[in-house]
Amino acid sequence: MPTSPASVAAAAPSVQFLDRDHSILAFNERVLDWAKRPDVPLLERLRFLCIVSSNLDEFFEVRTAPHLTAAQAGEQKAPYSVQSFKALSSAAHDMVARQYSLYNDDLLPAFERQGIRVVSHGERNPAQRRWVKEYFEREVRPLLIPVGLDPSHPFPQVANKSLNFIVRLGGHDAFGRENDIAIVKVPRVLPRLIHMPARGHHKEDRLFVSLSSVIRAHLAELFPGREVGQFSQFRVTRHSDLAVDEDDVKNLRTALRQGLEQRHYGQAVRLEVSAGCSEYLANFLLKQFNLPTLSLYRVHGPVNLVRLTQLVDLVNDPKLLFPSYRPCYPTQLLPGQSFFERLKQGDVSIHQPFESFDGVLAFLREAVNDPQVLAIKQTIYRTGADSELMVLLREAVRRGKEVTVVVELKARFDEEANINWAEMLESIGAQVVYGVVGLKTHAKMLLVTRREGRHLVRYAHLSTGNYNPRTARLYTDLSYLTADAHMTADIDNVFVHLASQSRLPKLHHLLLAPFQLHHKLIAKIDALGEAALQGKDTRLVAKMNALTDEDLMLALVRAGQRGVKIDLIVRGACMLPAQVPGVTDNIRVRSIIGRFLEHSRVFYFRCAEEETLLLSSADWMNRNMLRRVELAWPVTDPMLRRRIIDECLVAYLHDGRDAWDLQPDGSYLRVNPQGDQPRHGAQAALMARYTAPQHQDK
Repeated sequence: MPTSPASVAAAAPSVQFLDRDHSILAFNERVLDWAKRPDVPLLERLRFLCIVSSNLDEFFEVRTAPHLTAAQAGEQKAPYSVQSFKALSSAAHDMVARQYSLYNDDLLPAFERQGIRVVSHGERNPAQRRWVKEYFEREVRPLLIPVGLDPSHPFPQVANKSLNFIVRLGGHDAFGRENDIAIVKVPRVLPRLIHMPARGHHKEDRLFVSLSSVIRAHLAELFPGREVGQFSQFRVTRHSDLAVDEDDVKNLRTALRQGLEQRHYGQAVRLEVSAGCSEYLANFLLKQFNLPTLSLYRVHGPVNLVRLTQLVDLVNDPKLLFPSYRPCYPTQLLPGQSFFERLKQGDVSIHQPFESFDGVLAFLREAVNDPQVLAIKQTIYRTGADSELMVLLREAVRRGKEVTVVVELKARFDEEANINWAEMLESIGAQVVYGVVGLKTHAKMLLVTRREGRHLVRYAHLSTGNYNPRTARLYTDLSYLTADAHMTADIDNVFVHLASQSRLPKLHHLLLAPFQLHHKLIAKIDALGEAALQGKDTRLVAKMNALTDEDLMLALVRAGQRGVKIDLIVRGACMLPAQVPGVTDNIRVRSIIGRFLEHSRVFYFRCAEEETLLLSSADWMNRNMLRRVELAWPVTDPMLRRRIIDECLVAYLHDGRDAWDLQPDGSYLRVNPQGDQPRHGAQAALMARYTAPQHQDK
């Protein structure tokens, strides 16, 4: 007998959400696991190690400043306090230690077995030392300016994440003074790894030297007449989340440009030094950057593991990389076929990166070249600094089409590229707008208006991911092409709203944040809960990058307690604990970490025989629901709906190779196959499916 809503509400225990920042670090643990796996090609293992370092950089740049500030102020109340800072620091120190242990004890020996060596100064033979000295004199020394510190030479501005050296000097300077500290800033333009001739080693060996070891070997030459004593490389990470009061600026683009100039010199939040750095130098730097001891990270290796990705490109050995994967052309399309004719037959879905992003570029290219196309409207979030798509928009303007571009200037760490694109498009006559004050425009839309006889007909592209050809080869996303009159009318209304900020008319197909999306999703979840109480068969499966919105999590808890079976596929941070007895028994959460970055957002609701499938640009986070312009749209074609459910949900729920299941305490356990059955990986299965002969022939 189904339980009544009143009894469920009375019995519903409170849920203790997981900590968001620790959940982000837990995601990086899962990425780090790929660097540990012996079945992963060696250069790819190094790449995953570097990805973890890059992710940690962003974590410190964006997430840690409030904890640090609270700790320095002695705050004791959550969420930012002395305790939260200590807990995060402990977890981060532990992860960094394991990173360098893996690098030194596992990866470097494995590279040596392949004849690939990063040769330290102590290991170099005389011929190699001569080569390094020549390289230093020719390429490095002319760019270095050592700064001796004294009252007229204060501590120099040290940029975020830049490589530097601190040196303690003996003796006296040219003026007879004992200023004993000097700083050497290393320009970013210098490569961090340099290929070195074998010179005495086996000719098959591939030898490299790090820039830091080149400088370290010749530090004394930078200080003639002084005695170089203690020294260390160091790197400081700074808070880098731009804060611009949009209500108080007349020109957002100008304000952001000014903010970008200061980003490299924001509040220091982390200091990395060599493991052997003396206490004297470490304390000097901590005092200089106003950091506590817990912010000091002593590392056994280069202070910037991110830049070791250069080794992947320098070696470029196919045996040590993933087998090359070339996506097929979208299977619902034929090369050379008119998109306008094809979309009259029905909607098209493209599953990237298994199907090529070239289909999206071809759609825009046809629109640009078609004389019957009168207008093109597009949102720009992350296109990259070198974008064929932006070149096409420029060509559209040249051909006299009305081009409207909504550029999101505040796309984190892509602000400068987007400002440059905005200025370029504006200079040639495109209509450039920056969306709505106080909201990021994260929705991905492309709308084409074409004259056909006496009518104007619209064609549209929507996407869960960015208009970026490079990341389209690395991220899983869904592109959706449609000529549906109601859907395209909704999209046009959204563009008009963003440009004019006029009142948004009623939308018939799209759900738009920050207006309807949040409460509509909660209503759909609650409706499933009500149906489950009535004894109906209900199911909810949602795939996203992050789940941190409290109202949506509470709605999921309510639905689960009423009997809805819920599966959540959450790549990164998830604050909702799974399988907690009496609280979230009906909720399972898993994370897929694979060769490609999981990025698609897919939401499935089923009540008896009635199914709803939504695709979206939005994660289930408070910022996406209430502080961004986001879209969700329905997939109404039954064949397309079944295909997306099978590929984006079912395949991942059956993944036994790259999946991790969230435990009630917030930890993750990697899924193991049962018995002797071969491991199924969703991404590998999709790669195989889309490289099958029947797909390549279409």
